Amino acid sequence: MKNLQITHWCHEIIRSQAKAGGHYIDATMGKGNDTVFLCQLAGEKGSVLAFDIQKEALEMTEKKLEEKGLADRAKLILDGHEHMDQYAKEESIDVICFNFGYLPGGNHKIATCPETSVQAVSRGLGLLKSGGMMSLCIYSGGDTGFEEKDRILAFLKQISPKIFTVITNEYYNRENNPPMPVFVFKN
Repeated sequence: MKNLQITHWCHEIIRSQAKAGGHYIDATMGKGNDTVFLCQLAGEKGSVLAFDIQKEALEMTEKKLEEKGLADRAKLILDGHEHMDQYAKEESIDVICFNFGYLPGGNHKIATCPETSVQAVSRGLGLLKSGGMMSLCIYSGGDTGFEEKDRILAFLKQISPKIFTVITNEYYNRENNPPMPVFVFKN
């Protein structure tokens, strides 16, 4: 059985839908695992924009990309994901990947928050090409995790079904508020 952790599950769905050589956004860079994955998908003809507000995340991601020979495929941006529309044109992105919460192993007081996360998702929807998709790993818990999850899901519930298809998933038999993988497809 393949790994069923949320990030691996999301990568499999992205891989099944995304075209190689596309243009991608890692909206929450963290330790760079999603950035590396998207750079591999991008190949030599594609590109990746990766966002984080922590310099530590940018430095870890930069190092990981250099080690794997992928640094030329990504632009690492020290800015909040809610500003992604300042770096990409409308309807120019094939995939946007989110991992909400805090930097693994980092300061838990520095985490995504409901207001900016909903703004980022909203702006990201405008950046998606027709046929593009968004992957959201939503973690509950922490100081704002439950509120963030509720706000993101409420926002996604009200977007146009004529333009977007939203699929939520859950780990049904896991305790302690497991993360929720959500996928948005632009029709």
